[in-house]
Amino acid sequence: MKLSYTQMTSFGITTMNFILILSLSTLSIAIPSTILVNAQVDSSTNLLNNTLFVTGSAITNTKTDKVTVSLGVETTDKTAEKALFSNSNLMNKVINALNESGVQENETSTSSFTINPNYNYSEYGSKGDLIGFTVSNSIHITSSEIDRISQWIDRAVQTGANTVNEVYFSISPNKLEEIKNRLLKDAVANAKSKADIVAASVGLNIIGIKSITIGELGLPQVPMPVYSKSVAFDEASSTPILAGEQEISTTVSIAYILGK
Repeated sequence: MKLSYTQMTSFGITTMNFILILSLSTLSIAIPSTILVNAQVDSSTNLLNNTLFVTGSAITNTKTDKVTVSLGVETTDKTAEKALFSNSNLMNKVINALNESGVQENETSTSSFTINPNYNYSEYGSKGDLIGFTVSNSIHITSSEIDRISQWIDRAVQTGANTVNEVYFSISPNKLEEIKNRLLKDAVANAKSKADIVAASVGLNIIGIKSITIGELGLPQVPMPVYSKSVAFDEASSTPILAGEQEISTTVSIAYILGK
């Protein structure tokens, strides 16, 4: 059945829309992305308004520049007073040794301190008599001296530390800000490169930008400890700990205006 021009008009066919979905490989990194091209006719002015939506991305691997280690002293005795006295003496020796090894006072802080009673339990799990107390005292060391962390752990263990709770590496705020700014520039350049390719393929040019949206900075999850162990003096020699790298990424979404 054929429709007259009047019938076609009554159906409201006055605008033309098309969406071209084009998947391109990232030019600077191998991450696929989706590009949406939306061209439509303005019914009031009858002018073609082309908009190209592009997501640009950038990624980098960078070395960590900050280390956090938690270590401490755990002592057990028949009375809380004796356990505390022994623990305090050992912890003071550990802290003094760390300071002599180059750890600054503002780089250390107490992370936990506990005094727990100990009971003897029967084979059925019922609580028996009080047999003593355990005192645990742990400190955090946060420093940019990554290369010295193994030496500090060894020195702490040699002077009385018997627990190394965790060691993890991260990126300092200043370095992270520098990386973020560099990645944003790379992501914008990546988006522009894609947009140029798509515009040229349909015989159009980029004549402006309608909007820019900056995505969240892709950071590693909360760093997991790379070392966690109760140690004895004979285990303290040459503790091997490697910092490694972390991956950081970002994206930008840009709406380009296309024209002849």
